[in-house]
Amino acid sequence: MDKSRRKELQEQFKEIKTFMGITQITNTVNGKIFVDSHNNLKNKWFTLQMQLDMGRFANLELQKDWKEFGRDAFTYEVLEQKDTEKITDVKWELKMLEKQWLEKLQPYDDKGYNKPPRQ
Repeated sequence: MDKSRRKELQEQFKEIKTFMGITQITNTVNGKIFVDSHNNLKNKWFTLQMQLDMGRFANLELQKDWKEFGRDAFTYEVLEQKDTEKITDVKWELKMLEKQWLEKLQPYDDKGYNKPPRQ
C-alpha cells in the first residue's frame, strides 16, 4: 500500500464516530445483571462473548454462570451511550455514568454480578 493511500485510510478512520457507554449483561435464568462501562461500544458484545466463551472474563461469578447456563441464557443491552467527540475526559465521564447506573440498578449480591462499592 502506498503512503498516500495509507494516509487517506488513516484520516477516514479518524472520522469514524465512536460512542462510549454503559452496558448490561442479563442472565435470563436467574435474573442477575452485570453493569459495565466501555470507552468504545463498537462490537463490544462480540468481544465480551469471546472472552466469556474462552473462559477469560474478569468477573468470575459471571464467567461461572456463563459456563453453566451457556451463551443463550444471556442478553446484552446498551443502557446509555454518548458520542465521544465533544468529551474531553472520557475516563471521568464513564466513571460518573457507571456510578449513576450502579446506584440506580444496585446489581449486587443476589441481584447481580457487580461488587458493592466500598463503604
